[in-house]
Amino acid sequence: MNSKLQIISGRFHGRKLFLSKDARPTQNRSRAALFNMLASGILEADRKYIVWDAFAGSGALGLEFLSRYPHSEVLFTDVSDESMNTIRKNLSELKLGQEARIEKADALIKVKEISTDTDVVFVDAPYANAEMGGFLIDSLSKKLKDGALVIWEQEVSNFALPVGNWVVLRDKTYGRARFLILQLKNK
Repeated sequence: MNSKLQIISGRFHGRKLFLSKDARPTQNRSRAALFNMLASGILEADRKYIVWDAFAGSGALGLEFLSRYPHSEVLFTDVSDESMNTIRKNLSELKLGQEARIEKADALIKVKEISTDTDVVFVDAPYANAEMGGFLIDSLSKKLKDGALVIWEQEVSNFALPVGNWVVLRDKTYGRARFLILQLKNK
């Protein structure tokens, strides 16, 4: 495995991850900063979360989540066969079973089937198609429960703000990536 992509913290700390050729993974330092923000008063350490990694790519965001929040469940979706194979290899290397599911699916269609019990959604749409992320977040605002979180990664040069009942909990930039941690407030 020649990838420099690895799990940053938690039970799989330091484990290398496979990387598909067509993926643009969230860099290790950016992912570390993002998860440190989540751990600083946004997420509870020992709680079980239902998570959707919508544009999973290599699965790095969802795998980092499972490393840090081991009682959780993550659904990984992507449209790429190569990404699906890469996620399968990463799940196999980490010996993850029931806590992780993968499905080849278009996130913009899959959102209709996502459980209203979903607590956290990672939205890391391809930078070249930034409008996909905005469309998905708009759909999620009509689907998720009050208090649900969305972590939206966008390219700094093609940045958009969410529409709907989203409160921005954090807004940070790391290199090319800008992260918004959003919370749904329906009431």
